[in-house]
Amino acid sequence: MSDPEFIEIVNDRENNLKNISLRIPKNKLTVFTGVSGSGKSSIVFDTIAQEAGRQLNSTYDSFTRLYLPHYHRPDVDEVHNLSTAIVIDQKPLGGNARSTLGTVSDINALFRILFSRFGRPQYGQASNAFSFNDPAGMCPTCEGIGKTYVLQRDAALDQSKSLADGAIQLPGYNPTSYYYQILVDTGLFELNKPVKEFTADEMNLLLNGRPTEITVHYRGAQLKAKFEGIEQQFYRQNLKTSQGISEGTRKKIEKFATMSPCPDCQGKRYNPQVLASKINGYNLFDLTDMQLNQLLTALSKFTDERMSGLINSIRERVQGLIDVGLDYLSLTRETTTLSGGESQRVKTVKYLANSLTNLIYILDEPSTGLHPRDVHRLNDLLIKLRSKGNTVLVVEHDPDVIKVADYVVDVGPKAGTHGGQITFTGTYPELLASETLTGKFLLRHLPVNAHPRTPTQFISSQASRLHNLQDAVLNVPQGLFTVVTGVAGSGKSTLVEQVFAPEHPEAIRIDQRPLHANSRSNPATYIGVLNDIRKLLADENGVSDSLFSYNSKGACPQCGGKGVIELNLSFMENATVECSLCHGGRFDPQVLTYQYQQQNIVDIMAMTVEEAAEFFKGTKVVAKLKRVLEVGLGYLALGQPLNTLSGGEGQRLKIAKELNKRGNIYILDEPTTGLHPSDITVIIQIINKLVDKGNTVIVIEHNLDVMRSADWLIDIGPDGGAKGGEVLYEGPVSGIHKAQRSVTADYL
Repeated sequence: MSDPEFIEIVNDRENNLKNISLRIPKNKLTVFTGVSGSGKSSIVFDTIAQEAGRQLNSTYDSFTRLYLPHYHRPDVDEVHNLSTAIVIDQKPLGGNARSTLGTVSDINALFRILFSRFGRPQYGQASNAFSFNDPAGMCPTCEGIGKTYVLQRDAALDQSKSLADGAIQLPGYNPTSYYYQILVDTGLFELNKPVKEFTADEMNLLLNGRPTEITVHYRGAQLKAKFEGIEQQFYRQNLKTSQGISEGTRKKIEKFATMSPCPDCQGKRYNPQVLASKINGYNLFDLTDMQLNQLLTALSKFTDERMSGLINSIRERVQGLIDVGLDYLSLTRETTTLSGGESQRVKTVKYLANSLTNLIYILDEPSTGLHPRDVHRLNDLLIKLRSKGNTVLVVEHDPDVIKVADYVVDVGPKAGTHGGQITFTGTYPELLASETLTGKFLLRHLPVNAHPRTPTQFISSQASRLHNLQDAVLNVPQGLFTVVTGVAGSGKSTLVEQVFAPEHPEAIRIDQRPLHANSRSNPATYIGVLNDIRKLLADENGVSDSLFSYNSKGACPQCGGKGVIELNLSFMENATVECSLCHGGRFDPQVLTYQYQQQNIVDIMAMTVEEAAEFFKGTKVVAKLKRVLEVGLGYLALGQPLNTLSGGEGQRLKIAKELNKRGNIYILDEPTTGLHPSDITVIIQIINKLVDKGNTVIVIEHNLDVMRSADWLIDIGPDGGAKGGEVLYEGPVSGIHKAQRSVTADYL
């Protein structure tokens, strides 16, 4: 009998897992450790989360299931004692221009009730009147987005010409057009006078004239028409459409208009009545636009007894965001601008506010983007989730997070085909005493770089006040390994990615964003070895190399090179099954008769990079594969779809592509994300290789070992938000102890 106190997995073969069986205690905090690619995610995401989702979906009828996420059945014999699983991942919250931290955290909803009841002068009867997403509350000009297209008059009018000569550059105003004829028949304009000689009144009439009925003589007919200023007409035709703006219209608009803060609400999103309604001297925008820690101070002065219930609910939620180190954000911050780590912490706080228990929460590297100082805040959050009676499963490499686990599962021993086994289960002290790679590396630290390279020349940015920067300037030494540090929200990313990078467009950004990949791209296509492999097969067999592409002549005739066939089951959801002709191999079976050293194209694509480097010895394929080996991705299969790679793996594959280039500026955003402590030395070697080739490398990083290994350290702070934005220290790592206000100095 299975024990209901444990999630039990029996014979799991998902991805690289080697038929493993595992018992995970329920209502505990379990951390999964092991090198990148060892199989942690295969257990947590591809087995537990998939199976929990699939079983939950099966409780709905077939019609409802059409609208639910699709889950596959994992390659496992049995999974027992599952509850509903909630995955809190690093995917940015996304949303659109109408989605802010206030709307996504539901704090705005509480503020709307507060103002509809207690705001003076009173406006509207219901809380929707205080929403910028509702016609009752939104600014009518920008429709609640806070930004609008503003016509660039120089682009719309060539002022050196007269109206008759075609001064109006907007579409639809050439001298034979209907709209031009309306301007003629108003009798208001001197058609042959250069526009630059118009009086202020004439110019205002041309641009913003109020709609007036006139009669137009057009193509031999008399028609009733309306004259209105050309700027008004441009807005009405292009921006005030109920269908929203199409891509074609957007391209047309962007020739003549730029996106700017709305001239009527100054970017505040609300109509004048909402902004006039106040409590304690603040309107709704004033409160939501404050930094969260300042908002908490302001709310402490809201002492009216009648409001206390609402104010306490708001304070509790704001405090939750502050507790996870997001005190530097404001509720007006658009969710599209939050980083992956910030998004993940916002989602976690949201779940803490609900009263559901006995759930499984699954978190993917929640320490990403956190300075060592802030990790304890994250730990408090994980412990709170668990203490509410939930099972919390965390995939993590940060020693400080592993330390608070009730139970640790180590997967390994290495990556890919060399992994997929459970190497340890037990408590944190037992892990430290174990012989596992994780146990050995958890307490090891690299020394401070004793022989840093010396700078000769610097590449600089302009002084900037963007977001929270306080006239900060980034001075990067050319040809060195520079690390930019600082607590979350201090302004590192703003200074490096939003100020420095746009000023130096030649800089190459290598971040954690997924490789733009469809189901047909894989490591072999990405690093460019597939063409060489096809050529070897073609030369060996005297045939065309397009036969060895499943996007071309070599595709299986039955599935078109997809490897699967979609069955339309009419009233049920579509099912995909493996193609019966190529058995998922994607190629025409005829192609598989052609071989190179006894291996056909399917056999070759199934090889790992490591195996392929050995197999293709002596050919030009090896040089490209070696770079992938150097970044520690030898365990990837040549044909593995790129959309199955983690953010860290994708980032290292991007670096592999750049390894033999020289004279570039590279910006790496947190390259240790997803890296086991034993792999940190690998990433540092890779960065040093790039620098030795004559490249300048700038790394935004929280990992202390990476900081210690740098040639040059730039620390930004001292804190997040309004208390940050200054460059506190720039120089060799060994000198940072002199920077008195630096939090990083304390940890180094």
